[in-house]
Amino acid sequence: MQNTLLAACLLALPLLAGAQPGLAQKAGPPAVYHDPAPYGKPFRGVPDSPDATIYQVNMRGFSRAGDFQSVTARLDSVKALGVNVVYLMPIFPIGKLKAVDSPFAVRDYTSVNPEFGTLTDLRMLIDAAHARGLAVMLDWVGNHTSWDHAWTQQHPDWYVHDDAGNLVNPIPEWKDIVQLDFQNAQLRSAMIQAMRYWVFQANVDGFRFDYADGPTFEFFQEASQSLTSIRGRKVLLLAEGDKKKHFFRAGFPLCYDFGFINVLKHEIFAQGKSVKLLDSLNAAVYRNAPPAARMVRYVSNHDLNAWEGTPQEFFGGLQGAMAAFVTAAYMQAVPMIYNGQEVGYGQRVPFMGARQPIDWTPNPALTAEYKRLIKFRNGSKALRRGELTSYSTDDVCAFTRTAGKEQVLVLVNLRSSPKLFSIPASLAGAGWRHAFSGQPADAARSLTLAPYQYLVLHK
Repeated sequence: MQNTLLAACLLALPLLAGAQPGLAQKAGPPAVYHDPAPYGKPFRGVPDSPDATIYQVNMRGFSRAGDFQSVTARLDSVKALGVNVVYLMPIFPIGKLKAVDSPFAVRDYTSVNPEFGTLTDLRMLIDAAHARGLAVMLDWVGNHTSWDHAWTQQHPDWYVHDDAGNLVNPIPEWKDIVQLDFQNAQLRSAMIQAMRYWVFQANVDGFRFDYADGPTFEFFQEASQSLTSIRGRKVLLLAEGDKKKHFFRAGFPLCYDFGFINVLKHEIFAQGKSVKLLDSLNAAVYRNAPPAARMVRYVSNHDLNAWEGTPQEFFGGLQGAMAAFVTAAYMQAVPMIYNGQEVGYGQRVPFMGARQPIDWTPNPALTAEYKRLIKFRNGSKALRRGELTSYSTDDVCAFTRTAGKEQVLVLVNLRSSPKLFSIPASLAGAGWRHAFSGQPADAARSLTLAPYQYLVLHK
């Protein structure tokens, strides 16, 4: 029922063809969007991109019930971590034609998958999150649809075809989905109209764009301009893709850092290569980037967890996983935590096929450590926005972040054996304090870092 108005708008989109003013396209009228009456009031606590800390929710593994209500019930624990953004994996109905039970085969962009509950349940989750100071992002699977999405019949010209006129997969192995054609202005407008629907109908605060390397630059530019221009709204936009400069130029301030996790996991931890590789990677991704642009870094997410393993498997146990997280969260990025990571859950959490809910057995020491790390980042302008200077060795990731009079020194031993680190002369001396205890720290000598030990000092 809630989709009747929007469906009519989408069917009328041939009349809305054209790009917004200022875009590098052929001249044409600006797109016109017909939004439903807004639900709720815009949330005023959406963080600026450099200040975000994201918590990813896989509803199919989050609880035994696997629904919105179960996520709502744990929001106090999520909030207690210190995060300020909750990102929900796809909430939409899944296609049944050629299906493999993947939530990334969307059959309807403007409905809720009944597996998770109703629109009312989603609104209650978002309302509860907002009441706790948490913004909510939806996972937007915009590159492709399921084979039985209504658009395949109503608008076949919105899809890519082969030479024989058949619809095609974006990647041959992805048999359950069909590729949309983002050269089509009507398709782009329809997709943006659907995203705006959730801003108005459920009061969502942003979107994580799945497989963002697929759609065109023009689409992302149009989408960012449309969504961020909604009156009274602040919208977070995160691209899951490799085309960093492409997304930043289009107006997306957040982008996944696939390179960072791959170098950290495969080269530094698995092969023992130099930690200095991170410096080269960091310089490359931020070269000519806008000031507010940030890479999103993590030690686990739904894909890594389901198909490759847990952080403990990648990084030599819980201590190594925490050392990796400190590097990801403090070096120069927005950190993301995957549900269950904060209690050290050691099993994989599928998001398709047989369900395996997280065992939330408390791990007070580990959870407290995440809270300490995130709390300090939240309170440190230097960590969130400061200038980065590296002092890394082949084994120790070492750097300062500086903003005004505040300076933070981070030392992380990324090896399973003790490593000696000599404090550079420019940093040696009095005035340093331990970040978490506030106690004075001696930074005037060489020190030995235990396996996977990290040390955070500030002044």
